[in-house]
Amino acid sequence: MKFRYYIADVFTRQIFNGAQIAVLPQSNGLNSETMAAIAKELNLPETVFLFPNLGSANGRRMRIFSPLGEIQFGGHAIVAAAYVLAECGDIALADPVTPLLLEQNVGVIEANVSSVGGKPTLVQFSRRVSAVVDRFAPRDEELAQFLGLQIADLDHKKYTPRLVSCGFPYLVVPVWNYESVRKARFNYAAWSQSSAPQTAAQEILLFAPKSPNPEADFTLRLLGPNIGMHEDPPVGSATPAFCSYLCSFEHTRKGTHVFAVERGHHAGRRSLIQLEMDNKQQEYLTVRVGGQAAIFAEGIIDLPD
Repeated sequence: MKFRYYIADVFTRQIFNGAQIAVLPQSNGLNSETMAAIAKELNLPETVFLFPNLGSANGRRMRIFSPLGEIQFGGHAIVAAAYVLAECGDIALADPVTPLLLEQNVGVIEANVSSVGGKPTLVQFSRRVSAVVDRFAPRDEELAQFLGLQIADLDHKKYTPRLVSCGFPYLVVPVWNYESVRKARFNYAAWSQSSAPQTAAQEILLFAPKSPNPEADFTLRLLGPNIGMHEDPPVGSATPAFCSYLCSFEHTRKGTHVFAVERGHHAGRRSLIQLEMDNKQQEYLTVRVGGQAAIFAEGIIDLPD
């Protein structure tokens, strides 16, 4: 059996940037074990398998796998799938905005594909999340030690470290500038001896409210005990927690906020994510995530019958 796949660079306009996501637009006939094996073989952050569903020409069931196993939700997968479906002609972009229904394991995600001349220009989807925010955080000395930074790099003027979970807990840590985000190096020995493991957070979302890129308002980076020292993994799944973190501060005014966050750097796989959040200071927060993608490659997977 032959299955066509595409590789999309997501949350970028240019190839060789963003996060590499593989998409199989026609996955009928594949079982969970085979999908997991394909994802492991491709060895990309996420591999997306699409199936017709939802009784609509623009509806798809999607399964998402990393090399380590199945993923319940993926924001990068939504953007990649929309661009690939348009590229291979599986959906028609006849209107300026085309709705998509993508069913992941967490439920149905509504997405909108903006287009010009039948080519996608932006994919946006929304999530309604409820966050648990804990103001307990390790001491500055501990933070600096396991992040490989100086205490002076930490920012307490406008933000403070907090634990935020929208289903997956992150220790969110603010630093002063882009340079501090980039030079941080996770120290496992210092982490294990600190109070951080008691917070249940296994990933640190490090951010700075500054960027050398005029398109971005924040710079984000993920670090942690399960992330390699030289890895710079995608941050899309952490954006709802980041928005909830921003809304947990009293100085964040009520209303709709529109801003952009970046990951990576100009010399290697930079991503740009467009965000909107409706801060009503209520239990649930609506977050809209938007981004672009570039198709990098396509190929054939030839499985034995």
